[in-house]
Amino acid sequence: MNPSLQLRLYDTLTRDKRDFVPIDPARVRMYVCGPTVYDFAHIGNARPVIVFDVLYRLLRHMYGDSHVTYVRNITDVDDKINARAARDFPGMPLNEAIRKVTEKTEAQFHADVDALACLRPTVEPRATDFVLPRADGKADMVTLIKQLIARGHAYEAGGEVLFDTTSMPDYGALSGRNLEEQQAGARVAVDAHKKHPNDFVLWKQSSADEPGWDSPWGRGRPGWHIECSAMSAAYLGDVFDIHGGGLDLIFPHHENEIAQSRCAHGTPVMANYWMHNGFLQVEGEKMSKSLGNFFTIHELLADWPGEVLRFNMLRTHYRQPIDWTVKGLEESWKTLDDWYWVVGDSIGDRISNAVLAALSDDLNTHQVITVLHGLRNKAQSGDETARNELAWSLRMLGFLRESATSWAARRQTNADVDAAKVQSLIDARTAARAARDFKESDRIRDELAAMGVVLKDSKDGTTWEIAR
Repeated sequence: MNPSLQLRLYDTLTRDKRDFVPIDPARVRMYVCGPTVYDFAHIGNARPVIVFDVLYRLLRHMYGDSHVTYVRNITDVDDKINARAARDFPGMPLNEAIRKVTEKTEAQFHADVDALACLRPTVEPRATDFVLPRADGKADMVTLIKQLIARGHAYEAGGEVLFDTTSMPDYGALSGRNLEEQQAGARVAVDAHKKHPNDFVLWKQSSADEPGWDSPWGRGRPGWHIECSAMSAAYLGDVFDIHGGGLDLIFPHHENEIAQSRCAHGTPVMANYWMHNGFLQVEGEKMSKSLGNFFTIHELLADWPGEVLRFNMLRTHYRQPIDWTVKGLEESWKTLDDWYWVVGDSIGDRISNAVLAALSDDLNTHQVITVLHGLRNKAQSGDETARNELAWSLRMLGFLRESATSWAARRQTNADVDAAKVQSLIDARTAARAARDFKESDRIRDELAAMGVVLKDSKDGTTWEIAR
């Protein structure tokens, strides 16, 4: 670990920013709730992926690549998946159809987030592999449910196994919801067989046309929340360092994860730090298919480089709401164009201490970008140390994955100009400048400007881009 850094993270549970002290510095452990793979991931899904990728990169920098374990699950058992499987593969046994749907959508998810420059997690467990007891002895859902029943925290009723929320005195601490004050609401199913309206399903029966596993409570399938309790325990233990996800998961998902895990294992906590990213809107409105502003990552990647989407996401602090706009994307692309040009093909040799300080302050990427702009200005003035720090810092954050030449070529390819003609004019201008014919040089620049081409001269030559 770098002793000069003190990472501070905002913990949703304690509602304050605290020094991060790992349980074991040689094995820092983080779990983030992953996608339900029934369809293309939308841009809102990309936010936690990018946010916790930055944290993963920072932890690897601080503690060493081999000392950080990052687990992000794949939810591949869900009613929406069942419906998609039945629709796309009629006549095929449902479990087989589900596997076909989820393998395809998981592959697309990976392709999309790879394009966003996100590192793959250490482990990506699939929920269906952790339903029944395993040969390797890792935690599984059926065993956790048995433990909850044995400890008096769960009961069978109406063909289901339910968690008894009244058995946990501090249930609701994460979301700040008190059981006595709660009313049965939109996200809490109300059934006559429940002891309390907030009791939630651990195991439910499956009909013949639904996926199912044989269990002590009959053929059925797990509830949503128990999946993450099993998969996190399987790879990170009963108590680990960081649990992350979107703000929408605080209740009921993360609240119920805490209840299951603590009560099954008899531990005071499930994770020591709970982190949640804010909501995303599109052009000032909630993203919705009915409003026509629902965009998948895949769709956006057809028009914008992945690094532009990534940068646009990081301009806002992760805990704040973000307004996703075309104007913001254009500004992000323009900034990256400039940084690619300033950095050139410099590799860099160390990250900026100011960048690290901003990241260590609860992933303050907004401040990071301010620091990067300052380094850019110094680099443009000839400060090679600043150029090296800018290059290394950007690479550490997942940027500069292309050469400056290929980045410029991408913009040129997307533009409605004759690239060969542009290059010919640039060559003619270079020759005119070499002959000190500055009048001709200026004339060619003006001709290119009329075509919408902006030139950038540097000691390494001249590059060009289309004005946006």
